[in-house]
This record gives sequence, structure tokens and C-alpha cells, in this order.
Amino acid sequence: MTRIASLPPKSRRSSTPKISQFDEKYYRRFYNTDPVHTRHQISHLAQAVDSLCSWWGVNIRSVLDVGSGPGYWRDWFVAHRPAAKVVSTDISDFACEKFGHQKRDISKWKPSRSFDLVVCHGVLQYLDHQEASAAIENLAWATRHVLYLEVPTTKDLQQTVDRDSTDLMMYSRTGRWYQNRLRRHFEQAGSGLWIKKAGQVLLYELEGAP
Repeated sequence: MTRIASLPPKSRRSSTPKISQFDEKYYRRFYNTDPVHTRHQISHLAQAVDSLCSWWGVNIRSVLDVGSGPGYWRDWFVAHRPAAKVVSTDISDFACEKFGHQKRDISKWKPSRSFDLVVCHGVLQYLDHQEASAAIENLAWATRHVLYLEVPTTKDLQQTVDRDSTDLMMYSRTGRWYQNRLRRHFEQAGSGLWIKKAGQVLLYELEGAP
């Protein structure tokens, strides 16, 4: 999602938008001809996140992938960190059946254990304000050390996302809205990485976000 986009129409920015149904049609649209992310792209991202965790001294023995979709994150860790326990979840019946995930709704589900790394890639924008707030609390509960989070904000919808390959049927919220809730539990390290407070990872002052 790198090309500059114009401001979405007002109907896209409604406080109660029509939200996508994550069925077979959705996956054909956003993961076939003009995919929002390819397996190759996610492999680079997963490797980068894994390398930074190693740099910080986090030995990744467990991974939770929330909203796993086609399972690219899960597949990378299964291939490259075979000793790690990887749990992939999704809310979509289609995705769970086709790609082999556990069906879970992170706005309602609190895992019984914590994970060294939690990945939440392109999920929170589909939840209303109450659900997204609850999901952040559950993500914090699930994260032992590091959270990787990607969610487009209002500013991203105005300036950053590629509207041809991005599903725009989402809730639009400011970055501050997310930061206010995430910073109750995490320190922001940049590039989508959030470090659990009072955990083993210690950042130098200039490594984190102000």
C-alpha cells in the first residue's frame, strides 16, 4: 500500500460503514489479480520482524497470527522457525476452512496463554470502536514481548493507501485513537512494532517513537 491516493468518498468514511464479508469472493478480489500483499512481500516483512526480535534478545518460541487470511505469516514462521508454536486465527469461515486457521474473534476472544510475538495485520479497521478497543486489550493480554500491528488510519486513507488493491470498506480512525489505547500496554518501536511494557525488551530513547 504505497501509492498516493485521493481522499476517499464520504460514504467510505462513514462512522458505520458497510464492512466486507470475508468470503471466497473477497479473497479472489484482494489476493488474486492485484493482491494487497503477496506471499513474497510478507516473507520480507516476517523476516525483518523476526530479525529485530532476535536483535532485541527475544527468542521466538510462540507466535499468534490474528486475522491470518491466506496464512502467509504463519507459513513463514512454520518454514523458518519450525521449533516455534504458531497459532493462526481468523473470523472468516472461508479462510478457516481453506487455509486451516482456528476461528476466533479477537474482539471477544482472550487467549489462555501469551505469545512471544503477536501479529495483527490488517484487522482492526474492520471492527467498530468498541470492538477495536476490546481487541487491543486482548492483543495486549496475548503479547508477552512484541506485537506487530498494521492498521490504516484516516491519514493513510487520505494520503497513502493504494485504492485499487485496498479494501476500503472499513472504519476510519486517527492514529492518535489507536496510539492512546496501545500505549497503555506498549512502547512504540516504529515500523509497526510495539514492545510490551515491563517486558524483557529495553529500547534506547531514540529507538522508540516520541
